[in-house]
Amino acid sequence: MSLMVDGDEQFTNTTPPRELTQNPLKKIWMPCKNGLPEKHIFQRKVCMTNCPTLIVTVGLPARGKTYISKKLTRYLNWIGVPTKEFNVGQYRREFVKIYKSFEFFRPDNEEGLKIRKQCASAALNDVRQYLTDEGGQVAVFDATNTTRERRDTIIRFAEQNGFKVFFVESVCEDPDVIAENIVQVKLGSPDYTHCNTEEAVEDFMKRIKCYENSYQTLDEVLDRELSYIKIIDVGRRYLVNRVQDHIQSRIVYYLMNIHITPRSIYLCRHGESDLNVKGRIGGDSGLSERGKEFAKRLGQFIQEQDISDLKVWTSQMKRTIQTAEALSVPYEQWKALNEIDASYEDLVQRLEPVIMELERQENVLVICHQAVMRCLLAYFLDKSAEELPYLKCPLHTVLKLTPVAYGCKVESICLNVEAVNTHRDRPENVDVSRMAEEALLTVPAHQ
Repeated sequence: MSLMVDGDEQFTNTTPPRELTQNPLKKIWMPCKNGLPEKHIFQRKVCMTNCPTLIVTVGLPARGKTYISKKLTRYLNWIGVPTKEFNVGQYRREFVKIYKSFEFFRPDNEEGLKIRKQCASAALNDVRQYLTDEGGQVAVFDATNTTRERRDTIIRFAEQNGFKVFFVESVCEDPDVIAENIVQVKLGSPDYTHCNTEEAVEDFMKRIKCYENSYQTLDEVLDRELSYIKIIDVGRRYLVNRVQDHIQSRIVYYLMNIHITPRSIYLCRHGESDLNVKGRIGGDSGLSERGKEFAKRLGQFIQEQDISDLKVWTSQMKRTIQTAEALSVPYEQWKALNEIDASYEDLVQRLEPVIMELERQENVLVICHQAVMRCLLAYFLDKSAEELPYLKCPLHTVLKLTPVAYGCKVESICLNVEAVNTHRDRPENVDVSRMAEEALLTVPAHQ
């Protein structure tokens, strides 16, 4: 029996104890010397799970498994849980460079079956390396996994390596949803670059048939010992079984809030404030004259968009409320959207309910603050904690986010009202021991 370790093996009994300090943004603990973190030394992430978790998708093709996998991976990374997706289809495309037809997936195609098993095995080997050697806490194994035999193999693999397993099954019988998924997602796959739409749809429908006869859904009786969520008809109904820990409960909470309805999310900062003009951070000042002009033009812009059932959210700060007032529409104040309190990590945790509600809603305009907008943008664009503090969110500019199959389309709309620049580029020297002069090099010019 192998012994699981979390990477602390270099700190043996002969190593003298050293004080630890935490970097709150990266969730990294670093040994210290003379009160300052040493460079080029071992780093360990704070673990939010008591042992690694393997998320396993289940379902026929064109049921949104990859969509779920990518969104879930993005969400877990955003809340600080190192997560990586392993798509078996991608392993197959790298192994078999040219896809010919659905015949590859026929259950009686021994060569195809052998290759598919090899690809699944290669993906699981990479999962093992990520969760045991690379500091990952959650791995998402994205494949059909439609038979109980295949799922049992994955469970044995997890048990041998000390991983928890959580299954996510997507069941859908709505032909319109399936057809839409095929057109929007599958036809853009490298598998079908060589044929027209009709041929691709026909081939993919036959590929689905190859799985249907052997498909064994997660069963309330036969699989009662397993931990899983079954998503039925893209969220019309859910079945949740044996949630084991905090991370699994977060996964269930998230998956029960996402939906696939076409919509757009508009993000913008408040209009320029009096304190922006003075180059001061914080406070609760009102809008400058240019800020008021932006608020007016924002109202005109939103009216021109003719958005159905638009919801408008603001923080509880005067500058966002004054911006929303110019729209002459109802708006909702969120304390969670107030400007940053301490660190970006604290802000991410505070904004999680906002993200959940944004996932539940359709069209929303969020009028907020620079740090808040960066956090929201980092979630939708899958940006790392290192990139987050330096995302550009200029004043008097609206960002229109439109979720698409596996990501988010971004449009930047400048409303042509001048404002000060509050953006600060990432400094070349980010060492905590730098001098004040170096720290001030990237401060934007102000009046």
